Amino acid sequence: MVKLTIDLVEGAMQYTNPLRDRELDLRGYKVPAIENLGSTLDQFDTIDFTDNEIRKLDGFPLLQRLKSLIMTGNKIIRIGEDLVSSIPNLETLILTDNNIAELKDLDPLAPLTKLTFLSLARCPVTMKMNYRLYVVGRMPQLRFLDFKRITQAERKQARSFVKHLSPLTTAVEANSNKTKTSAVKTFVPGAPVGSKATNDENSEAAKPPQQKHPTNNQPREFPQATLHAGVKRVMLSGGSNQDLLAIQDAIKKAKTMDEVERLHQMLSSGQFAGFAAHWHKQQKH
Repeated sequence: MVKLTIDLVEGAMQYTNPLRDRELDLRGYKVPAIENLGSTLDQFDTIDFTDNEIRKLDGFPLLQRLKSLIMTGNKIIRIGEDLVSSIPNLETLILTDNNIAELKDLDPLAPLTKLTFLSLARCPVTMKMNYRLYVVGRMPQLRFLDFKRITQAERKQARSFVKHLSPLTTAVEANSNKTKTSAVKTFVPGAPVGSKATNDENSEAAKPPQQKHPTNNQPREFPQATLHAGVKRVMLSGGSNQDLLAIQDAIKKAKTMDEVERLHQMLSSGQFAGFAAHWHKQQKH
């Protein structure tokens, strides 16, 4: 696999494109990561990385001149958290045909206040429910998303969507944090450091407390904050009150914490339209 070396960067084709921008052509080299762009001396408005093997959008030095970044046909699954500190003036980002799958993975793009044109076409994330509302709500500076102009009606709906999304996200994260456990080192009198007795104690301390299965007389508790926020989002998600009640019933009857977490994630992401029909069908079997 080719590495993006200084020699490769300096020897790549460079020209003035039809928009009168200075462009660096790094297409098709199959490089796995972005690096050594400091050798460009910040002389380009556009850099084209089409058809490489890049998996994470990061590795940029400070490039204040860079306005357009073309990343079509890579394997990007993550976006660097500090992207705005490296390319603060980015206006156009083309991420068509990559592997970004989750809505939250797009959050690092929000601080790019000058970003007005974004394409995520043919990325798995575009199949997520409320994808456009989420992106427009998180990035109100955008004017075009996936080559389609963002309308004022979309902006209004997106603001409402994000407003109702935030409390639910906070509630789910707080609930998730409560379930996390950490190993506590235990000193066993008379046992040497690193002994089996000490290690066994530490191993037991690291285990999460066992959850008792709910009985018919002891239904599983459904977090009221999550339910309240979920009700507000029923109309936004395309689901119905029946879908929401079905999820509540499913959580009460869940037998494992993994199943409970999966149902909470479904509710928090708004992807529960049609759940009632699926749940009732499952209960008949």
